[in-house]
Amino acid sequence: MSKNNIAIQWYPGHIAKAERALTEQLKRVDVVFDVRDIRIPHATHHPNLDRWVGNRGRVLVLNRMDTVSREIQQGWKQWFLDRGETPYLTNAKLGKGIAQVQKAAIAAGAPMNEKRRSRGMLPRPVRAVVVGFPNVGKSALINRLLKRKVVESAARPGVTRQLRWIKISPEIELLDAPGVIPSLLENQDNAVKLAICDDIGSASYDNQRVAIGLLEHLEELSEQINSWEKLRSRYEIDPAGYSSEDYLHALAKEKHLGDLERAACQLLSDFRKGNLGALPLELPPQF
Repeated sequence: MSKNNIAIQWYPGHIAKAERALTEQLKRVDVVFDVRDIRIPHATHHPNLDRWVGNRGRVLVLNRMDTVSREIQQGWKQWFLDRGETPYLTNAKLGKGIAQVQKAAIAAGAPMNEKRRSRGMLPRPVRAVVVGFPNVGKSALINRLLKRKVVESAARPGVTRQLRWIKISPEIELLDAPGVIPSLLENQDNAVKLAICDDIGSASYDNQRVAIGLLEHLEELSEQINSWEKLRSRYEIDPAGYSSEDYLHALAKEKHLGDLERAACQLLSDFRKGNLGALPLELPPQF
């Protein structure tokens, strides 16, 4: 649990409805795209996903690769490879890594068509579904796979509201699913990370508390990712010697006439937009 005891829970009705529909549609799916935010790959792993995937093909996508350093990208890639999973690093917004993801989906669905041929049946397109937390870049990934915009994509959680099938190519049909989150966020440290990265609805949290949570995480990682220097450079306020809460107060006093809410919103916005540099909130365990 975060040091400042944030209590975050968010489970809109449309997500509950979509999850029921998703579990029904999974009966027709051959491959699952597991899309995560590379800044927080553990926090954006849905606890039900392994059960949903079952014996289907799985393509692990670590999106927003541009938000972390190349060293951390390679660290996560190796960590997942060591555990028998091949991660595909993407920047769906700019289209990086998309071709490899499409090839991986076709390869993961190949056993299905081999089975069909063995039974004297014609091959059919691989049916895939994109699953992940809200706002991790699922719609942007689909639009890049299609090479045109067919699903709405926005920098806020909860844009996709219902399931629908989209034909990517003669080889792949894709089910665009709304972001799904656990009905209960038991790990509040992960919930704070989701809020910091804007991967959960803003109605579920207090900006000032989450901004303090961000500062706490940056302090914990400061020696490994030099986050203190990035804060000093951006705000011209040295975080050394401040508690996280006191630093937010100092930022408000120096930059926002004492307005804590504006200071918190600026800090969160700067992190999300990359204005603080390439800063993850989780590091590969071997890093």
